[in-house]
Amino acid sequence: MEHFVYVRRIRDLREDHDYTQEYVAKCLGTSQSMYARYERAANALPIHHLLTLCKLYRVSADYILGLTNIPAPYPKK
Repeated sequence: MEHFVYVRRIRDLREDHDYTQEYVAKCLGTSQSMYARYERAANALPIHHLLTLCKLYRVSADYILGLTNIPAPYPKK
């Protein structure tokens, strides 16, 4: 298994939704340059950002982390 599956997954999810890095960064409450560092694996993705991405894309954390290939929906509140 690829060590940084999440790097590819967060980029692919963003592109599949036609979101810019700037838009996703705003959703995370961070800068575009910091978000770009997550997509390059220059910085580790904090857990609170992982949870926000799960909600944004409606996928499980297991999917983003590469523990499953099934993007099970994140449950609605």
